[in-house]
Order: sequence, then structure tokens, then C-alpha cells
Amino acid sequence: MRGFADEFGDSTNSVRIELGKLQEAGLIESFADGQKVIYRPNSKNPFYLELTKLVSKYLGFDQLVERVLSQLGDLQAAYVIGDYANGLDTGVIELALVGDVDQVYAVSLAEKGEKELRRKVRLAFLEDEVSLENVSKLKLL
Repeated sequence: MRGFADEFGDSTNSVRIELGKLQEAGLIESFADGQKVIYRPNSKNPFYLELTKLVSKYLGFDQLVERVLSQLGDLQAAYVIGDYANGLDTGVIELALVGDVDQVYAVSLAEKGEKELRRKVRLAFLEDEVSLENVSKLKLL
């Protein structure tokens, strides 16, 4: 909560109240992890997909993905991994690209995307499909 409070220039109590309202509305869920409370989007909420699309459009993420997909070559799969995949906007978007893709071109697109999105874009390249567990352990460029 301190991170949110610092980012929004507000008190942790105000953040706690707002998180409580979001939880009461069913938009987020929480669980205890030791002395911490972990909050995450409620993917079972009927508005989850629409809200995710809305946030992606607002951030410009959907436009970056469309541009990359149309010009990369034989892209078999793409994964959003890391904090962004967990609903946290830490300023870093991590992508794992699977298939025979033009890596130089992908990196140049990511660099352009960083300027538009005002976020760091890190890429991992895989020749074939791997489990999501292994994707999260990759070294990103």
C-alpha cells in the first residue's frame, strides 16, 4: 500500500479505503500472505475482460501488440509475463515471443514502443512453445 500511497501522493489509509471499495464492488480480490495482504484483479468479475481492454487501450498497449504481430514473421505465440501480467504497472512490460521472428526488427519495435508507452519493454525470444513456468524464468533483453 505504501507504493500506491507514494505514487498517488496520498495516505496509506486512503489507499486502504479505496481498495476496500474496489473489493466490495467485486473488481479486485485479496488474500493474506503472512503479514501482507495481496490484491489482484478479480478475473471472475463479469466486467474483467472489458476493464482489461479499456486499460490496455488507455495505455496504448493494444496498439503496440497489433503493430508487432503484423510485422514480426512467423510468430506462434506471445506472452505478457512479469509484473504487467500480474496487473502491476511498474513501468516495465515483459514479452516472450515464440516462433521464427525477426529479432532485430522486434527490438527496434520495442524501442519505439517504449517511447510511445513511456514504459520499458523487455523481450525474450523462444524457438518453440514452452510452459508458462519456464517463460517466467527467461532472461529478457
